[in-house]
Amino acid sequence: MTALWTSDEIAEVTGGTASGSFEVTGVTFDSREVEPGELFIAMPGTVYDGHRFVEGAFAKGAAGAIVAQPVDGPHVLVDDAVAALEALGRASRERSRARIIGVTGSVGKTSTKEALAAALERSHPGKVHRSVKSYNNHTGVPLSLSRMPRDAEFAVLEMGMSNAGEIAALTRQVRPHVALVTAIAPAHIESLGSIEAIADAKGEIFEGLERDGVAIIPNDTPQRDRLVKAARRHADRIITFGTGDADVFAIHAVTAEGGGSLISASLLERELTLTISQRGEHWVSNALAVLAAVEAVGADVGLAGLALADLGGLKGRGERHRIDAEDGEILLVDESYNANPASMAATLKSLGEERGVQRRIAVLGTMRELGAHADALHAGLAPAVLSAKVDHLILIGAEMASLEAALAGQLPVDRVSDVDQATAALQSILRGGDAVLVKASNAVGLAKLVERVAGGVTCST
Repeated sequence: MTALWTSDEIAEVTGGTASGSFEVTGVTFDSREVEPGELFIAMPGTVYDGHRFVEGAFAKGAAGAIVAQPVDGPHVLVDDAVAALEALGRASRERSRARIIGVTGSVGKTSTKEALAAALERSHPGKVHRSVKSYNNHTGVPLSLSRMPRDAEFAVLEMGMSNAGEIAALTRQVRPHVALVTAIAPAHIESLGSIEAIADAKGEIFEGLERDGVAIIPNDTPQRDRLVKAARRHADRIITFGTGDADVFAIHAVTAEGGGSLISASLLERELTLTISQRGEHWVSNALAVLAAVEAVGADVGLAGLALADLGGLKGRGERHRIDAEDGEILLVDESYNANPASMAATLKSLGEERGVQRRIAVLGTMRELGAHADALHAGLAPAVLSAKVDHLILIGAEMASLEAALAGQLPVDRVSDVDQATAALQSILRGGDAVLVKASNAVGLAKLVERVAGGVTCST
């Protein structure tokens, strides 16, 4: 395998000193993820110092390490491991000739990133790099950059934030040719204070655009004009996607047989009819954003459409589990990774559109980082729950008391304090024919419920 980095290159870009000559094929700062041949970066931590895990990383086959103190084994000694990671990311971006697409947004950025990478991979197999998981912060972005293969032709990199100014710093590292905002919603409103401030923070992604860069903006958000104004200062071209007078829009979008959507899309230079495998109107919007980006970088939109048809469920973001029970099949929809009011409403609507089910059950956990707006935004989910024809609702956390009150007397509601109690409550009522939606902010830990129920369901008869 071609070396991703040599020890001499690492030492040069980080200002460190190599203990000897070595080559690495990958980069990680999580010792649990180390693969043979990779570089392990011993990052300082608030709980554990990464130097404690260097020996274990070598035992798993790490070919070298970046460290801030001498260790046994091949390494590059630096003054600051965090600064070294950032330097490695900058050097990778500098040497790359890939077309870079940066993705941010309040809703759907990871799903859109995955779909976009799959769409580009269809026409350029083995030449597309992407952020993995949700590595989208001040350490995740330089890590993703440092992992970019020398010969990558495209890269899709996700950028997230909790506060103003964070995306501005990230986008200047990424320096995208295309900057895509998926949607604006009241995520992180606790720290930012208003939906307008959230739009401004997301709009920082345009500040890093390369010369002749393209900004891709959702047409259906009330903050559209605010985003356009921000983009005009940095972008050579602006493309909108969505409905109405958008540049890229769905002429028709209907539910496809077996789920998903059949879309006739008007793109910049052609029309395209495609099927997307993912369910829900929000995925129609995601697909239009993907097609806009594919067209913006000059890749094959026809092959991109085929990739969207084949896109499988994403863990924690709509992955569908079919569970065999004694009295029939149970559908478990895993949306456990994250939640905000917009994504909650969208996935509840999808639950309501499930065909051939006997009951609809929703397990909903707290939406975090809503601050003083939390009670109103949780209670505001009531119309979406009722429209989805939910038969039984399980709520997790004290913050969900306002939603419980808003639904009083309208359907059975169990409010519990933690995931263990939610799992027990769900298992006590499950039966064949149920469709179950599981969604909450990641910190709630609902992935544990999904693992337990999908791995060994206990059903009532």
